[in-house]
Amino acid sequence: MTRPRATPATPEAATTGDRAAPGEGAAPALTPPARLHRHLAERLPGAARAWLDQALDEAATHPGAHGPISVWELRLAEAGRRCGPAHADAARVLILHAADADAEALTRVYRQGTADERRAVLHALPHLVPGPDALPLVEDALRTNDTRLLAAALGPYGARHLDAHAWRHAVLKCLFTGVGLDHVADLDRRARGDGELARMLGDYAEERTAAGRTVPEDLHRVLALTRSATPAHGTDHPHGKES
Repeated sequence: MTRPRATPATPEAATTGDRAAPGEGAAPALTPPARLHRHLAERLPGAARAWLDQALDEAATHPGAHGPISVWELRLAEAGRRCGPAHADAARVLILHAADADAEALTRVYRQGTADERRAVLHALPHLVPGPDALPLVEDALRTNDTRLLAAALGPYGARHLDAHAWRHAVLKCLFTGVGLDHVADLDRRARGDGELARMLGDYAEERTAAGRTVPEDLHRVLALTRSATPAHGTDHPHGKES
C-alpha cells in the first residue's frame, strides 16, 4: 500500500478550488459503524456488497499484521475501485473498525497510505481511539492544504482533543482554504465566548478587506458565536483544563 505521497495543493489553489463537500449520505465519523454498515448495504450493488462483507469478515478474522502487510490493509486500497468513490470512505472506516485497528495500526496506515486512505483513518478515529494517542495524525493533516484532509481532521476526534491554540488556527485555515465550517465538529460549543478566536477572525477580516477581497460568510457566522455567552467551564482547553 506504500505509495508516493501526493503533492499538496498550494494555499492559492486550495482557496480557489472546489470546497470540500460532505460525503454522500451518512457521515463516516459521526455515524455508528452498525448504522454505517446498514447505510452501505442499502446502496451498494450486489457485487460491491459481497466484496465489502468479505473484506469485513477477513478484517475481523485476521485483524493483526500478517507478514509485511495485513489482508485488511490491502482491502483499504481496493475500496475505491470496489465500492465507488461515493462510498469508499465509509467502506474503509468499516474495514478499520472490523480490524479493531489501534492507534499504532492507524498510524501505519496513515503514514503509508494515499490521501484517500489517510482521510478514512481520520474519519475512523472517534470510533477506535478513545484517548489522544492519535492526535499527531490530526496535527499532520492540519499542516496540509488538502481540503478534504483538513475537513476530516476537524471531525469529532479533533474537536475532542485539539487544544484551543491549535483548534483556533485550524478554524482560520478552513476559512483561508475554503473548507466550509459545517465540517468543524462541535463548532458552536468551542467557539462560544472565545475572545482570542474573535480577535484572530477580526484581524483576518481586516486583512482581506484591505486587500479588496471578500470576507467569507462563514467568518461572520463563527464571529457571532464568539460573541455568545462564555462556555460554562470557562477554560481554554477542550477537556475543561487550562492549556
